[in-house]
This record gives sequence, C-alpha cells and structure tokens, in this order.
Amino acid sequence: MYISLNFVKRYVDLPEDLTPQQIAYDLTMRTVEVEDVINTADKFHDIVVGEIKSVSAHPNADALRICMVDCGVGEDKQIVCGGSNLVAGHKVCVSKPGAVVYWHGEGDPVEIKESKLRGEPSYGMICGATEVFLADYFPTEDDHEIVDFTQYGVECEVGQCVAEVVGAADIVLEIDNKSLTNRPDMWGHYGVARELAAIYKVPFKALPADKPEGLAKYDVQIDSPAQCPRYSATKIENVCVKESPVWMKTLITNAGMRPINAIVDITNFIMMAVGQPLHAFDSTHVEGEKIVVRSAKAGEKLLLLDDLDLELAEGDLVICDTKEPMALAGIKGGKKDSILDDTTSVLLEAATFTAPGIRKTSRRFDEKTDASMRYEKGIDTQRVDIGLKMALDLFKEIFPECKITAFGDAYPEATKNAEIDVTQEFLDIRLGKVLTQAEIEDILVRLGFEVAFSNGVYHCVAPTWRSTGDVSMRDDVLGDIARLLGYEYFESKPLPVNFEHSVKQPDKELGRAMREYLAFRCGFNEIFTYPWIEEKYIDAAGIDKDTCVKLATPPSPETAYLRASLIPGALEAIEKNKRYFDNFSIFEAAQVFEKGEYHPSSEDETLPIHKNMLTGAIVGDDAKTLFFQVKGVIEGIPGYCHCEGLPFVDCKEAKFVQEEKPTWADEKVWLNIVFNKEVVGSIGLLSVQALADAGIKRANAAAFEINTDKLVALPSRTNEFKHLPQFPLVDKDLSILVDESVKWADIYEAVKYMVKEVKFVEEYRGEQVPEGKKSIMLSVKIGNDDSTMNAKQIDKKMNGIMKVLGNKVGAELR
Repeated sequence: MYISLNFVKRYVDLPEDLTPQQIAYDLTMRTVEVEDVINTADKFHDIVVGEIKSVSAHPNADALRICMVDCGVGEDKQIVCGGSNLVAGHKVCVSKPGAVVYWHGEGDPVEIKESKLRGEPSYGMICGATEVFLADYFPTEDDHEIVDFTQYGVECEVGQCVAEVVGAADIVLEIDNKSLTNRPDMWGHYGVARELAAIYKVPFKALPADKPEGLAKYDVQIDSPAQCPRYSATKIENVCVKESPVWMKTLITNAGMRPINAIVDITNFIMMAVGQPLHAFDSTHVEGEKIVVRSAKAGEKLLLLDDLDLELAEGDLVICDTKEPMALAGIKGGKKDSILDDTTSVLLEAATFTAPGIRKTSRRFDEKTDASMRYEKGIDTQRVDIGLKMALDLFKEIFPECKITAFGDAYPEATKNAEIDVTQEFLDIRLGKVLTQAEIEDILVRLGFEVAFSNGVYHCVAPTWRSTGDVSMRDDVLGDIARLLGYEYFESKPLPVNFEHSVKQPDKELGRAMREYLAFRCGFNEIFTYPWIEEKYIDAAGIDKDTCVKLATPPSPETAYLRASLIPGALEAIEKNKRYFDNFSIFEAAQVFEKGEYHPSSEDETLPIHKNMLTGAIVGDDAKTLFFQVKGVIEGIPGYCHCEGLPFVDCKEAKFVQEEKPTWADEKVWLNIVFNKEVVGSIGLLSVQALADAGIKRANAAAFEINTDKLVALPSRTNEFKHLPQFPLVDKDLSILVDESVKWADIYEAVKYMVKEVKFVEEYRGEQVPEGKKSIMLSVKIGNDDSTMNAKQIDKKMNGIMKVLGNKVGAELR
C-alpha cells in the first residue's frame, strides 16, 4: 500500500523538523513496516513550465514548428516541436536538457539533450502528457497534442517545476501489506494520520460523521444481516461524467490508483482516505427504486464491470434491485448499472460487509479488489458515516449543481466497542518495566481508548475501528502500550540459561540422517510441498477424500483438503519435473493429517491427527530396475541411519511382505514393510492409472512411503569391529537354477554361514532356462582364517555350498 504524506497532512499537522526517513523509521518501529520512501518529484526533475513566445514554420519539415520559449533560464530558447496545438502566449510543459522522458509515451526512458532536428537547433522538448507522467492529469485524444496549462486553466509560473504545478511534489511511503493485516483502521490515510498523531503527540483532525437529514427515504432491505450489518444508499441527481480536479487526481495517483472520472474518483478517494469502500450505481438502471442485499440463488448470473460473467452460488452476497443482481457485494460492481458517459444521477452505496463472506467469495471467483481487501480485514459499521459525509461534501464541491434527493440506511447491527480489563500487575510483569497510571492512560487515550482505573485494574474500552478483531484481549492492550512507548525504550536483558546436561533427540537425529542418506548417498532431490493438495492428485493416488481433513477456508477451491499421504504431492512433483528431466529421484519428509483429535500442548488446543512420513520416488524408463532401486534404497536405511523398523540383511523383526496393496501401486509389483507385525510403509511401482490421472506421460516411476513415527532410533552404535582378512579371499561366481517360487532371501539364508560374503548379481529367464525355473547368479567370497586356500580346498568348499543349496532350495548348477 502507498501512503502519501500530502494526503496524511490533511488530517494531522506533523512536526516541521521531521524528515520522511524519520517518519518511516518511527512507523516501522511502532506500527507497520515501511519498505521504501519515494519522492514523487524526482521523476519530474528538469521538467518545467515554459511560455511560448512565438511559433514559426520549420524550413525543412512541414510537420515541425520552431518555437521560442521562455523556460525561466534567463533567455528565450529555441525548441523544435511537432505539436498540433502550439499557441504563442500559452504556457506548456518543457523538458530541459537532463530531463528523462518517454519518447511519444513509448519504449524506454530517454534523457533530453540539446540537439538539431532537421537542421535546426533545439534546446529541449515541449512534451505531451504521455511523455512526462501526466496522462492521468491531462488526457488527450490526439497523440500530437502537447500539455497546454493555459488551455486547462492551470495556474503556474514560468520555470516552475511541473511536480509543484500538479501537486506531485510529495513523499510516498510504501507499506508492507502483511504488516497491517490486523489493522483495518490503517487501510486509509485517515487511520495512518491518527496513528502518527498518537506517536508524535500532536492534535488529530477528526472528521465529522453526520447523516443526511430531511430527505425522502430510499428503500433498503437487508435479507442477510449476518453478512451485511449495515447498508446505506444515497440518491444524487444532476451529476455528469467529467474530469476530477487536479488535486484529487494527484492524491489518487500518489496513493497508487488511477483517476477515471469525477464520480468514480470520489468513491476511490474516500476509500484511500478513510478505508471505507463506496460504490456508485447509475440510479436510472436500478429497477423499482429499491436495494435488496441478499444471498445469491444457485445458478444466478452476474456480468461484472470487466465483462467476466459469473455463475453465482448460494452464500455469495449480492446487491440487487427488485429484478436481478447488480453487484458482487464488497468486491466488484456489475456492468449493467455502472457509471456510463450519459450518467446524470447516481445511487451511492456506503456499506459494511463481514470479512468471512467477502474472503470466501473473492477467493472462489479469484477477484481481488481494493474494496475486497479492506472488507476482508473487518471494517466497523461506524465508518460508513465518516465516508458518506466526506463523499457528499465532495459531490457538492465538484458538482455544485447536484441535488441529494433520497437516503436510506438499513442498520441491523452496529459494531460494539471491545471492553477489556487489564491489571497493573499484569502490565508490570509483562512489560518488564513499571509505568505510572498517568503514562498508561496517556498512551491508551492517544490511541482512542477510553480508560477507567479502579483497584489496580484498567477498564479499557477500545474504539470501534479497533474492535473488529484487532483488540480482543489484554495482551492486545499490552502490545499497544509497548509499541507506542517504543521498543527501544526497554533495556535488553540476557535470558538466564543453565546448561545442565546435553540434549539428545534420537528421533530428530534419525529424521536428519534419513534425509542426508537419501540426498548424499542415493542422489535424491528433496522437495517441499504445501500441506493442502489439489484434488486431482489425491484422486490419482486413489485416496478416499472422505478420510481427508477438509479446510473451512481453503487457499483455493481445488486445494480444499489437507494431505493424508505424501504420495499425491510426489505425483504433482513428478508431473511438473517430467517436462524437463527424463530420469530423476525425489523425496519429502513431512507431516500428514488424519481426522481425529490431537492435543500438542494442552487439552483446549485441538488439531487433526499428525503423522510424520517419508516418501520418495525414482522416475525412469525400466520399471523393473526402478522397483529394485527403491527396494535397495529402503534396505540401506537401517545400516546408514542406524535404526530399526525397516528390512535389511539378517533382520527378523522387519520384512517385505504383501498384505495390503497401496491404492497408488501396480496390481502386482508392490510390497508392504512390516515391523513387529504392523505395516509401517509400502513400496511399489506407480500404477498406470495413477500416472495417467496425474498427467504423467511416457514414464515409469517406483515410489515408497514410510511412517517414520514407527521407526526406532537406536540409542548407540552396535557396529562390531572385524579384522581385515590376514589371508587372501577367493571370489567365486555361481549360476544356479531354482524354482520361480524361490526368493533371494531363502538363498542368502542357506549359504551365509558358509562364506565370508555373498551378493546377488543377476536374475535371468530365457530360452536356455526351463519353464517354471529361473537362473540366479550370485557372488561369494570364501577363505581360511589360518592359511591361503589351495585349489582342492576351494573345490571342496564350492561343492559343499552347492550341496546345501540343493538340499534347502532345490538348486542345480547351471
């Protein structure tokens, strides 16, 4: 948001010795974060008022003229110009050498230099509005028209900077919107001025809040008071569409908006001034001379100002006449009843809409407007009176002939002042500094509170503009006292910290170890996804949405559910990355959520059930290779990360079995991870259906998902030291035939005690292998502890291994 100091000074007289930088610092330290300080006059440097003394033809160009211009530099200067409205004696906009302009209002900025145009010297440039940031002030239909201050009746002096002429010599503060989300009163210059008045202890120029009286009643009906606690409609006749005065255009522009026409500019000016959105309807298009505020009916249509045709739903608040909806309440007006070139009477809306409904509808239609942003923060009903009074005064000023003919005000519920009791003891302890009663009352009164002190208790009545959710508890009052006093006023004190013993968190160390293992040893890339997930990927993973936690106010209609698994997020990541990479590996360690109750710190804090999960996926072409790669990654975790709960060599408590097929996995290629008779995770190929539903084309992927809460981090290392072999080991390969039903684990168990090491090499099926059989190649290392093996000993050992394999798994030497 942009805050114009010239705008602010309409409501408060700031100390003269204050610099813009000091104001920005004080606001940042006490109220909101100022991101930048902008001098709006900077862009107008060397752009001044010049008076044309004479106009003559150019000897070498019919479209150009030679002008002698008094620019306030001591002598008249010759300037060559192609303007279509050059008149001797008129005051115009001149860019002197050094000024930066947009040539014909297009392209990159250009620095003006003395030069020659078609052989004639030219000192500078007589400019059009689009060339010097004045298009909103002096709109033209002809691109060749220059800015003629005399024609517009603008009072100015030769040599005067144009920024001063249009009132653009201003300081603008750029405010971080996030820092004032909880301060709806500060979404207008009036609120900022009130805050500065409190900071600098200077008088605040409060605005009157008088209602129109003695007028015919305009019929206003509110059918949804829970969404609209107040709605006023004022009919104003004898108006027309015309340009706003320059001072208004300047303030609107400096506040970050564009002038449109006087009627619309008045509504925007009020919103920028006091934070109260207004809307003007063409009253001749309001059927039945009546306003009805109601919830939309399912299937109703509304064409907005920007030609967006909306299909409304129940719960969307709309402003209607007796026939149909005219506007999306608090968000945007409809096209039918908008201000047109022939508008002569308007119906001025000043209303209060509740934040939840505006936020929900705005997000559903993806319509974020200046009005909706303010309503979403929560506006008090009393602000309507201030905004309406200001607007009517401006209509009378800009349209002296206008008549206010009717007024209606439906007011089912007024904003109530928040009342909070705060004890002196609470303030003393929490502030860490004892303030006197007078100091506390002075601060709160400057902020608009009413304060009564009795028996050590301050009874604080917050102003209505702070009572829509901003101030609701004693800590809010404490915060106001501390910030206005100034945080630099409090002395820093070191926190007492006593280190009595080291803190070891095996579960946290295990989580980090698994992430490092996947990233460093396995080459995976870590991803981070939002806890809410698009329904498309939930459906692709085959997860029943009825089991998921649904958000009351989701970020978007498509992301209404919290993730119950990390697989949908992995599917989304695969779909997005597959466009750029053919082969890649990803993983994520995060929480998932299930229906139920979880109390992290106290019984009154209730959240959905949380689970810590780890998921990963390898993407490539060969499905078989991908599956075994994932299986190998899982088997390596216990050894590298030092934990129990996952299968590895010689592990009896954890194993791969097929018990419950994951919804996202292929029909046949999947395995569960079972630890102590409980399924703690799964691996498998992503099914063709899951890949297709997620939009993943021409790729295979294998994935895993593990409930890391079920893993057990070992308290200490149990690695055993083993001497390197003193005598050489012998490497031998065996190629054996076994039945299809034989697993590698069975082969390993049969020979592991007979060899120093055994490894799987490959599995083969083909023409040379009988049906129902498969060929397994394994590599073994054998050796003696007291001598080097000779050929006879090697043959005897290998024969013994084959005999054992034949007896236990029915193996034959191939």
